[in-house]
Amino acid sequence: MTLVDISRALSQRVATLRFADPVCCVYNPLDYAREPHELYLSRYGNGTKEVLLLGMNPGPFGMVQTGVPFGDVSMVRDWLDVVGAVAKPLDEHPKRLVLGFECRRSEVSGARLWGWARDRFGTPQRFFERFFVANYCPLAFMESGGANRTPDKLPAAEQQAVSSVCDEALREIVRQLRPRIVIGIGGFAERRARAALAAAKLPIGTILHPSPASPLANQGWAQRIEQQLKGLGVSL
Repeated sequence: MTLVDISRALSQRVATLRFADPVCCVYNPLDYAREPHELYLSRYGNGTKEVLLLGMNPGPFGMVQTGVPFGDVSMVRDWLDVVGAVAKPLDEHPKRLVLGFECRRSEVSGARLWGWARDRFGTPQRFFERFFVANYCPLAFMESGGANRTPDKLPAAEQQAVSSVCDEALREIVRQLRPRIVIGIGGFAERRARAALAAAKLPIGTILHPSPASPLANQGWAQRIEQQLKGLGVSL
């Protein structure tokens, strides 16, 4: 089984989930942005990895647009060299248009994450020799007013339905990549990794999320997470 196989199976399973108000639109970039998403997986997801970095779910100006986790358009296109056709989600919110690689908005979290990888490792090949970046949940949730709703804000029953699908996909990814450690980018991803991978007895850690909503992330995010990585035994 490859990461592409895992992605396609996950895409089919999450398509059966249903969500109530205040969620009105659900975006699945594994489907409508399949071409760049699978190019990312096939180009950079081969072999084993030392570290699996795990995010929460697609951001509205990142993976929602490009199909790549933390997928700021300029970083995906110009550094990762990933491009491809991006269609439209089945139910597109008028305030959250999917423009693909024509999107002019930057995703700050993605610019910080991939910018750090570029500055530290130089080339994508060097970074992906040791690391891989994935999202726990592939869906983005839009409220009626256009606000982005993260998975941790879903009702308990909906969170459980998402977790039952995404936990299994994460276990499949780990079986494929065989990382030495799984590191959640933020607390939600760490908690889900601990729950999903409890039987694997795999080291789990966390680093600060690069979101601009985090005051700490706005004060030298790259330096902070390098210290956290070193504390987790990841040499740079």
